[in-house]
Amino acid sequence: MATTTLTREGTIYTSTARFDSDQRALTEKELKLLAPSIFAREAHESRSERFAPIPTIEVLRHIAKEGFVPVGVKESTARDPGKAPFTKHLIRLRRLDGQQRQVGDTVFEMLMKNANDGSAAYHLLAGLWRIRCMNSLVTQDRKLGEVAIRHTGDAPKEVLEASFKVLERADTTLQTAARWGKVELKEIERLNFAKKAHKRAFIDKHLKGLSPDDRAKADVTRATYGVASAVKPAMLLEARRDGDKGTDLWTTFNVIQENVIKGGQSGYGHDSVGRACNYTSRPVKSIDADVTMNTFLWGLADELATKKGALV
Repeated sequence: MATTTLTREGTIYTSTARFDSDQRALTEKELKLLAPSIFAREAHESRSERFAPIPTIEVLRHIAKEGFVPVGVKESTARDPGKAPFTKHLIRLRRLDGQQRQVGDTVFEMLMKNANDGSAAYHLLAGLWRIRCMNSLVTQDRKLGEVAIRHTGDAPKEVLEASFKVLERADTTLQTAARWGKVELKEIERLNFAKKAHKRAFIDKHLKGLSPDDRAKADVTRATYGVASAVKPAMLLEARRDGDKGTDLWTTFNVIQENVIKGGQSGYGHDSVGRACNYTSRPVKSIDADVTMNTFLWGLADELATKKGALV
């Protein structure tokens, strides 16, 4: 087995999630290095007696019996050092037992998000990993939705039951890639998709808490400077490899998703006082921002697929 050097920075894309000879499960020793909060068995002292902690490590051990093991993990940085052992974490799980669910270059995964400091409920989502670009996706299946379990009552039992419901949707989730790959888009449809993604990625985050009128005015203003002015919507459609130059919905969705999540696109724009500057889009690193942006883009693609008649 090849050795792998792990660090806590950006570890959700760990090399153990590759599809070559290094593909393997993360050991519990590695999990403890990358995300110690996975091993919390009690709640942070700020929680009330009604708060039921969900020990993530125990859930992982149970799910491992079904063949799903962790191949990627990431932990949030706690602002309060005292909450670090209980903070939010995200884990990607995949089958490595010869029964891996895969369609084309896309593999089904299960995403588990939890925290025992009160910052998040336990969330379970279906996910996909695209081999071609080593990129992770978060799906928002219309029939499954997002499973969220509050830290109350017999939460650990509910978590296990919910896990099996997500697993039951694996094959249907994977077929999405095949269905969307048959949906050809017109250039105007692709550009409208990119415009909505651009607005969400570079403009909407500045508009929280504003009134509808102020939001409309700020929307126009924010679109004229900074990264939003330098990275044009059409740039989100630029493929990073020759194999992603198709115009079908699946390829379009993946190209936009990769450009938004990984960032790195540059262009000349203007700052708030009109000075010309070069800007480069930043990668999405926050756990919540990653999941939220992924599910938003998935929703856009799903709506477009429905309009085009590509139903499940």
